[in-house]
Amino acid sequence: MEDNGEEKLLAVARHIAKTLGHNETMADDILQIFSNFDGRFSREKLSDNIVDDHDHHDDHPRGSVAALELTLKSLDRQISRYVEADHPIWADSADSAAFLDTIDELIATIREWTLVSRQKAVGACLVRAQDLMQQAMFRAEDEFRSLMESGGESFELSRDYRNGESTGNLSFDSEDDDEGDIGNGVDNEIPVAHPITDYEIVIDALPSGTIKDLHEIAKRMVAAGFGKECSHVYSSCRREFLEESLSRLGLQKLSTEEVHKMPWPDLEDEIERWIKAVNVSLRILFPSERRLCDRVFVGLSSAADLSFMEVCRGSTIQLLNFADAVAIRSRSPERLFRVLDVFENLKDLMPEFELVFSDQYCLVLRNEAITIWKRLGEAIRAILMELENLIRRDPAKAPVPGGGLHPITRYVMNYLRAACRSRRSLEQVFDENVVPPPPPSKLNNNRGGSSSSSLSVQMAWIMELLESNLEAKSKIYKDSALSYLFMMNNGRYIVHKVKDSELALLLGDDWIRKHTAKIRQCHANYQRSSWNKVLGVLKLETGSQAANVAASTMKDRIKLFNTSFEEICDVQSGWVVYDDQMREELRISVVKLLLPAYGSFIGRLRNVPELRKHVERHIKFGAEEIEARINGLFQGNTGSAGRRK
Repeated sequence: MEDNGEEKLLAVARHIAKTLGHNETMADDILQIFSNFDGRFSREKLSDNIVDDHDHHDDHPRGSVAALELTLKSLDRQISRYVEADHPIWADSADSAAFLDTIDELIATIREWTLVSRQKAVGACLVRAQDLMQQAMFRAEDEFRSLMESGGESFELSRDYRNGESTGNLSFDSEDDDEGDIGNGVDNEIPVAHPITDYEIVIDALPSGTIKDLHEIAKRMVAAGFGKECSHVYSSCRREFLEESLSRLGLQKLSTEEVHKMPWPDLEDEIERWIKAVNVSLRILFPSERRLCDRVFVGLSSAADLSFMEVCRGSTIQLLNFADAVAIRSRSPERLFRVLDVFENLKDLMPEFELVFSDQYCLVLRNEAITIWKRLGEAIRAILMELENLIRRDPAKAPVPGGGLHPITRYVMNYLRAACRSRRSLEQVFDENVVPPPPPSKLNNNRGGSSSSSLSVQMAWIMELLESNLEAKSKIYKDSALSYLFMMNNGRYIVHKVKDSELALLLGDDWIRKHTAKIRQCHANYQRSSWNKVLGVLKLETGSQAANVAASTMKDRIKLFNTSFEEICDVQSGWVVYDDQMREELRISVVKLLLPAYGSFIGRLRNVPELRKHVERHIKFGAEEIEARINGLFQGNTGSAGRRK
């Protein structure tokens, strides 16, 4: 028993020597004091045991487990005071500074003992320390949230903060609210920007002092291993601002199914709102959030990136999901232009996506934006393919009255003319994924000197389909002259629309020249099929045979001419030439073709002796009247024939 008691006494002495002896010199002095005080505390016994103790346990500069326990007890007392406080710690700068200092000391204590000591007793202390740290972090999290919420009550707009310019304090609200209503209701608690077109502004959503306080808390939470918790509370506060901002900009949260069921006029309005919202988000809201994250989490890049991603993820997905729903909706040709609007806005915003979402956490959002942008391109290609099908399916039923413009010609040409205002976007769409070219026999006949881009191939192919469709429709006319007039009208309209738009750059000068030549050929064919019969009547033999033409033959011919000419004028006055210039050119060509032959015939008629006395009785039309009747053609007046008769 005595040995056991002496061993306990020696253990106490060794503990005191270890606790107080922070270095070898101090420990040696303590041993000397113990040795002089009691012979049982010999230098040899104590030093050997202390050496043994050092051989089996890690040394610690702050002393023994008892010292660690004393430190934790002190920290527990301080932290409990702040954790149990019923008022905000950051309401008093002294309290906040003391709270942060306490956390710093706790972090340092845990770090020191975790790295240095392996004693079991220390492990138990570290568990207590971690529990204490968790309590401190819960309170720090509450303080962080309180600062975020109170700091968001007022903020500034800075115009081009990189240049140091500022517009000062501005109040934000929805476009329709009066300025005096701000702050009167729940809806006004979250400030939101007016719709704008000038994107060179950044929202300072929190005061500088609040940002500094948030940074100090964030720094401790990250150091204590609570970085994700800090990011979560930060993002939950800022996410509400973004969601409310999109709502105030008029953008609804719509599922893909809701977008697909929405009537097209309503969806067009929704696309307009989406365009405004996505531009404000990528050019103002998201960069402002990025800047705020970087200021709150300065020096804590991983926490800043994670927080920013969590803040913007929901709003970004909402914007992208809407664009995706538009992309996969039905492929009706009339929807091309709105899909192009969505495509072009995403294309224009790609630099912003790359810049704002450049970190590792946002990579998935950036990639999703690229994926949906490409899907919109696929939708555009599919819509133009549907236009091809529409042209193919357009039936050759009843002919257009008077050989005028066919509705499909107007539709297709105005459609392509409007579409090619976005030529560069369409070129990008088709060059991204080259479509199979049309059959060589078709393509070689129509491309001429046009560009070899995939879009040029596509446009040439649509032109070929349209021309083939019109040729099929022209065959419905029983009068071949009217068939040619129909092709002239539609061909002239097509060439005019091509020359007056970006289609000219895509199809090229050779294409225009070839189709202009086709129109001239149709013109010649019209004259031949329409007026050859009349000209044949007026044609007389020359030379010795001319004198032998009987008076009866001359009389029959003038009568046949009168009948044929009147019939043609009555019929063709109901035909249509839509283009004023082409109508005038056509009339002049007929006059130049007919009048010389008619004048010659009348001269010969007057020289026939048997008819000379009553010749005027047989001449129904003078030269001026012939010209006047020709100038009355192609007016589309279907009732003129009846009136003339």
